[in-house]
Amino acid sequence: MSVVAPPAAYPRAVLFDLLTALLDSWTVWNAAAGSEARGRAWRAEYLRLTYGCGAYQPYEHLVEAAARAVGLPADAPAALEAGWDDLPAWDGARELLQALRPHCQLGVVTNCSQRLGQRAAALLGVDWDVVVTSEEAGFYKPDPRPYALALARLDTPASQAAFVAGSGYDLFGTSKVGLRTYWHNRVGLALPEGAPAPEAQSPRLEAALPWLAGFRAGSAPR
Repeated sequence: MSVVAPPAAYPRAVLFDLLTALLDSWTVWNAAAGSEARGRAWRAEYLRLTYGCGAYQPYEHLVEAAARAVGLPADAPAALEAGWDDLPAWDGARELLQALRPHCQLGVVTNCSQRLGQRAAALLGVDWDVVVTSEEAGFYKPDPRPYALALARLDTPASQAAFVAGSGYDLFGTSKVGLRTYWHNRVGLALPEGAPAPEAQSPRLEAALPWLAGFRAGSAPR
């Protein structure tokens, strides 16, 4: 007797971190800095500034301040922006989005200016249902307001949506709004101290698809 597979149970909407979960921004930051070590130090200082600044401050200004703080040449931020339209997608990113498109609303929640966020989102070739930047929300992630703004624009409750994170720091924000979260932990970072655990994680995006396809059939995180 043949076995009939249960129907897929996708969430109503899937929101993505953009610059780490879907796009390999690490490579472009490192190139602009001149080495991987200097790029990581620059990125770490930028993240420290965004997580500590409270209300939105211009993204480009924080990038410049972080570059100065770690001793990079004055032209490093310009080099970063010059490579912006060449941000590469991670393997499997476009395939995952194409697989989800018939089933879910798709959106981005990104720590970026409106100008650069829209440019980066366009690189995936997806007709996004919503793109929310920290500039629009008035706060940087992991403040819950950027995630909540995206859900409001989609008219979708958090219980019917999922989030695909690129940074473990997203888990502070997604837990506050009730978004079940998959962590695309591409470079094997440790979970930030005090952050809630993701419901699922993998260094690859491919594993997100079966998790999302069984989303409504699974249980919410404890």
